[in-house]
Amino acid sequence: MRNFIHAAKFAFAVFLLFGELEVLAQQPNLLLAPKEGDYIAHNFQFKSGETLPELRLHYSTFGTPARDAKGRVTNAVMLLHGTTGAGSQFLSPQFAGVLFGPGQLLDLNRYYIVLPDNIGHGKSSKPSDGMHAHFPQYDYDDMVAAQHELLEKGLGVNHLRLILGTSMGCMHSWVWGETFPDFMDALMPLACQPVQIAGRNRLWRKMTIDAIRDDPAWKAGDYTAEPSNALKIAAEMFHIAAGSALQMQKDFPTRGATDAANAEYVKRFSASHDANDLLYAMNASWNYDPSGQLDKITVPVMFVNSADDFINPPELGIAEREIKRVKKGRFVLIPISEQTQGHGTHTKAEVWQQYLKELLELSQP
Repeated sequence: MRNFIHAAKFAFAVFLLFGELEVLAQQPNLLLAPKEGDYIAHNFQFKSGETLPELRLHYSTFGTPARDAKGRVTNAVMLLHGTTGAGSQFLSPQFAGVLFGPGQLLDLNRYYIVLPDNIGHGKSSKPSDGMHAHFPQYDYDDMVAAQHELLEKGLGVNHLRLILGTSMGCMHSWVWGETFPDFMDALMPLACQPVQIAGRNRLWRKMTIDAIRDDPAWKAGDYTAEPSNALKIAAEMFHIAAGSALQMQKDFPTRGATDAANAEYVKRFSASHDANDLLYAMNASWNYDPSGQLDKITVPVMFVNSADDFINPPELGIAEREIKRVKKGRFVLIPISEQTQGHGTHTKAEVWQQYLKELLELSQP
């Protein structure tokens, strides 16, 4: 029984790394709840050629925009979440409790924090709203274009002090730096690579996509009940990809504890995911590859990965190679320790906040 409880707690902690739950009520460090709203992008054109008459982009904000004499916003920070997550992932104590408080690096009294839910995620427009597999196919370029429109037309933000992105948001950061090189003062990509998704990273994603498409219960996306077998396989893939081998071995060192943790994770994952939403989110990275235009990024970049990241393993040497092509780029590899949490280290701010501090100082206008 003790092993089961311990394993269940660990599975729940790993689950949080992908930002699925809103945990604002759990944190004493935030004195204010964020302001939430929806921006409607009319006749949004996707790269696929498809158009959505009304694309809903949900967002949360903290603070108030400040402007200089020319009307340019000087204190806006946009935080970009990971695959299947939402802006609410940044409300967890391990992130907001470390960065948002008085005197902390992203003090809400100083900064205007923008937390968008990206296309297909959170409370923004997504396949499960009703279109199912007839929802337009979107990619990372579409998601960044929507973020840009939300900022400029929805929130009146014409400049960002910082873009910080985790996992998928990390990849969006590279796209932002190349597409809108003058829009921000600094970029902090956490837990990704600035190259196309290939090798093992592509394999686990494709296995998840195939599990959904090959499940007869998926019915080409027009199911009325979730394809449970597909979601079970997807959950187990996410469990492996998100976790730290060191922490997993430490927290459930027996077969029984491991199986209990997996069962609990699958249960929670399946209850909170829609198969079409997951399929679209995983497939959105299919054409991502910023490597050819890294020299277009002109602002300071603090690129951080952790050494126990299953998705972005350090032995590939990709980050060290590619950062040389970024004019003002620096790469930091965080060693494995009791504090790192595999891929999810990206949201554990205490581990990397010193590098955020350096970036903010370096990029001060």
